[in-house]
Amino acid sequence: MRLVASDIDGTILGHDGKVSSRTIRAFHACRDAGIEVVFVTGRPPRWLYPLREQIGHSGIVICSNGAVVWDLEADKLISANALSIESVLEARRIIKQLRPDALFAAETLTGFHLEPGFIENETSELLAEFTPAWLGETLTADDAVVKFLAVTRSGTPDDFLAKVQPAVAHLVETTHSAPRTALLEMSAPGINKAVTLAAYAASRGIEAAEVVAFGDMPNDVEMLRWAGDGYAMASGHPEAISAAGQQAPHFDDDGVAQILEAKLASLRV
Repeated sequence: MRLVASDIDGTILGHDGKVSSRTIRAFHACRDAGIEVVFVTGRPPRWLYPLREQIGHSGIVICSNGAVVWDLEADKLISANALSIESVLEARRIIKQLRPDALFAAETLTGFHLEPGFIENETSELLAEFTPAWLGETLTADDAVVKFLAVTRSGTPDDFLAKVQPAVAHLVETTHSAPRTALLEMSAPGINKAVTLAAYAASRGIEAAEVVAFGDMPNDVEMLRWAGDGYAMASGHPEAISAAGQQAPHFDDDGVAQILEAKLASLRV
């Protein structure tokens, strides 16, 4: 075990926005043992504050489902794989034909663009910061779109993914990480958590067999398959559990911490 790669939401972070003290201790123990820790998340760089404030992480974070590599200590971009504006608008057109009720948003390296109705909560901080408008009006050639989002208020995320994914596969990589909301996350073709994590590990001279990875949702599937030791949370999505072949205990039972504690103990024997 030379590198630990962990998803954030639903894997180590709960709906209360907290990472347990036991999990934090386990990550610190890995670092103390000389094992690198990398967080691999669907979150954009602007939403990494739990890592900095709760875990004290100051290393590399792979964000936006693999589209962005961010240096948290320097708070700067290392690399990015962006979607073209043409691909975003064409994917939007196709999805709108399939689901006329779909609503859209786009995460860029410099901000967030959302269309009217995408966020239901009128008191959302995002609405205070960003003015809703059609993406075709607000996105420009200078915008690097690292994640394109589509949401509907009916149906399940799995059903929405199954309907949309094949229709836009030539334009975007599509996945989801929402347990209940029918929200799709789209990146540049060929980009996912595994691709970017593998490239980063290779740059450090680390092989897949030396990586322990944790995740819980479909956007973790490729990473869990790639890692030599992939663990899906017992509380996770069936696709993640099937892809990993191994389960960490339930999120509520500090499953990530339990696995890391056992692995660290075996290294000391």
